[in-house]
Amino acid sequence: MQLIARELRAREIPGVVHLTETPAGLVQVDIHPPAATARLYMDGAHVAQFQPAGAEPLLFLSRASKLVPGSAIRGGVPVCFPWFGPKAGDPAAKMHGFARTMDWSLESTAQESDDSVTLVLLLESFDFTRERWPHDFTVRHRVNVGAALRMSLEVHNPASSPCTFEAALHTYLAVADVREVRITGLEGASYLDKTDGMKVKTLGGEPLRIEAETDRVFPDHRGACTIDDRAGGRRIVVEKSGSDTTVVWNPWIAKAAAMEDFGDDEWPRMLCIETANTGADSVTLAPGATHTMTATVRLG
Repeated sequence: MQLIARELRAREIPGVVHLTETPAGLVQVDIHPPAATARLYMDGAHVAQFQPAGAEPLLFLSRASKLVPGSAIRGGVPVCFPWFGPKAGDPAAKMHGFARTMDWSLESTAQESDDSVTLVLLLESFDFTRERWPHDFTVRHRVNVGAALRMSLEVHNPASSPCTFEAALHTYLAVADVREVRITGLEGASYLDKTDGMKVKTLGGEPLRIEAETDRVFPDHRGACTIDDRAGGRRIVVEKSGSDTTVVWNPWIAKAAAMEDFGDDEWPRMLCIETANTGADSVTLAPGATHTMTATVRLG
């Protein structure tokens, strides 16, 4: 285990933001404002836990997740960039891009006037990233922890030519029983059903229920979703901006059993509502431009 660098240790806020290194070598950031607790890993700029004061956790983290450097974390909020899902034309590339397994830097920490805490994490292009995606970029992930969890992914194009990218805040929500959940905010929307050959379908006028393996991509969707976690006796709201795609995912029984970093019996206790720009909603950035995509997770 290596000691945390002095300049990184300087980002701590006594009693509020504390950094430690795990036995496996991950830099772990624990955040404790009055209204919530949260945990973030520098690898992937990955928010792994968020729990409002007096409430149960809002994020799901698999007990089988590999919390080791360079490995994707199963749960929390993975940052997907610069592609989502498999990379077009390169099936051997890592799913969901390289950002979620890279070591980000901690640019700043601050306690706000409302006692919430904001962390800014930074990832910039270098030779390794250019070999996998031939563009320069600067990405800042702003994470604000208070009564709500607010995440803003800011992608800047410093180059002299445009670039096109996909991105997602792949949020894993903790629910008591996904079979009892009702999701509102998607009524009447069209979607691509990834479990049925990417067929285009339209949701009816009732709230969405999860009754089997679900992997639905809702393009041209910009609104909030409310998760009525009936078995848990609460509602979770996912609000967003700068995002034209919403993805809803639950692996169900067979796929959960096939994933080595996911407990076989964990699928009823999670639901992904992903804030994204993917496919036809990919973002093209002009030279010098910045795009910001924001997701807010809170109790309803």
